[in-house]
Amino acid sequence: MQVLHTVAELRTALAGQTGTAFVPTMGNLHAGHVSLVELAKRHGHPVVASIFVNPLQFGAGEDFERYPRTLAADCEQLAAAGCDLVFAPDVDALYPVPQDFTVQPSEALTRDLCGAFRPGHFAGVATVVLKLFNLVQPRVAVFGKKDFQQLRVIQELVRQFNLPIDIVAGDTLRESDGLAMSSRNAYLGTAERIQAPQLQRELAAVVAAVRAGERDFEALCATAGRHLKMAGWRVDYVALRDAATLQSPMPDSARLVVLGAAWLGSTRLIDNIEWEAGSGER
Repeated sequence: MQVLHTVAELRTALAGQTGTAFVPTMGNLHAGHVSLVELAKRHGHPVVASIFVNPLQFGAGEDFERYPRTLAADCEQLAAAGCDLVFAPDVDALYPVPQDFTVQPSEALTRDLCGAFRPGHFAGVATVVLKLFNLVQPRVAVFGKKDFQQLRVIQELVRQFNLPIDIVAGDTLRESDGLAMSSRNAYLGTAERIQAPQLQRELAAVVAAVRAGERDFEALCATAGRHLKMAGWRVDYVALRDAATLQSPMPDSARLVVLGAAWLGSTRLIDNIEWEAGSGER
């Protein structure tokens, strides 16, 4: 497996390739990331993974400086998973000049949920992903469903810019107790780690209630948020949406998703559950 650090090295390594499968990451990999590489292997060759902690998507006071950077360990995992090439640029390699041109995603997709609590975040994500797409020029790119709003932003980016890239969504991998795998789980203390699966349980309770016939979606989400707050969480949101538009469900919504973001101590966790809507659930 090659590990490259400059744009020139990347272009040389990928010259003439037309079937590349791409997995963008911020590093500090876990089994969920590895599963995305394994999924990418089924859709293209060579498989390229990027490791880049993108300053453009971190706001003031967020964890850019302390975000775990574990390149050597990450490369070991990627090599074991069958990745062919790792692109691990430093900030100056990807942003050689100030990034004055940025991608502004649709407000319909980003004005609330995480977008309401992390202003500028999705513009930073969309901008770096477009830069990486231009450099790697993949035929397929793989993203995880855990960052569901991000996934929808990337899908819409590709659609509206007519990029010749298929976006493949990988299912969220979970620990044995239901906690969604995340690099930020490493921030959790021992007691917080025991409590952390509550977020997934509250979202699952909303899904179960909807499937059982409950139709007051706002009340269900408010109850889930209240349960988290009573247990000491600081809740950003719990919301039920149409999975395609991230707007309130409509009578013709084919798929639904319940999403949540909440702080446990100093760690912000996100999760979601997506499902196919039955005729009585919309």
